[in-house]
Amino acid sequence: MNPLQPLTEQNRPGFITSRRRLLSGLTATPIAFSSPGAGKFALRSDTEEFPAKLERTLQNRQLSRARYHNAEGFFHNASPLGDEPNGDRLYSIGIVIQLGLSAHLLDIGFDDRWCARNIGLHISRSLALANETGLGFNPASFELLTALLSPYGKWRNAPRAAALDFPFADREIQSLVRLMLDHVRDVTGHPRPRGWRLLSSD
Repeated sequence: MNPLQPLTEQNRPGFITSRRRLLSGLTATPIAFSSPGAGKFALRSDTEEFPAKLERTLQNRQLSRARYHNAEGFFHNASPLGDEPNGDRLYSIGIVIQLGLSAHLLDIGFDDRWCARNIGLHISRSLALANETGLGFNPASFELLTALLSPYGKWRNAPRAAALDFPFADREIQSLVRLMLDHVRDVTGHPRPRGWRLLSSD
């Protein structure tokens, strides 16, 4: 499958299979990381350079799985509030997205401390970096959502008027984030968390 081809429902199974086959040979093998100038991810001027290599480890794999499970848990607890978003709800959604995207970044070998220093609460950066390294989740509406939310800490206790001007209805946000979590699960191969069926039926 062409890695530059946009993800669609038709080519998604082939993409997942291709990535799993690639990563199966990288369990303990360092891999080189391309120059940041070639992609859309932009480092802040006060941060360090990209890591020279990514190395998949069992520890990172376990942490990645925990992040994905936490994302599912936070998503369930960030209960919908109808068609009127509020700041705290948007802040919670930012947490869910960051947890989900970091599950991918950790799985392919990024250091958690490096991510904290260089990405922080900017989930648009997290999405760009994840897509540059094989996630392949590129709906334009989701890119816009992460750009508007970043840095998501600004939505905590935000004025009601700011949340009311947010251009996504809550049901749209819910749908996009659900798609992202399902895609992260497919790409990483992590199992659903225990009790997921019960959570999703609430």
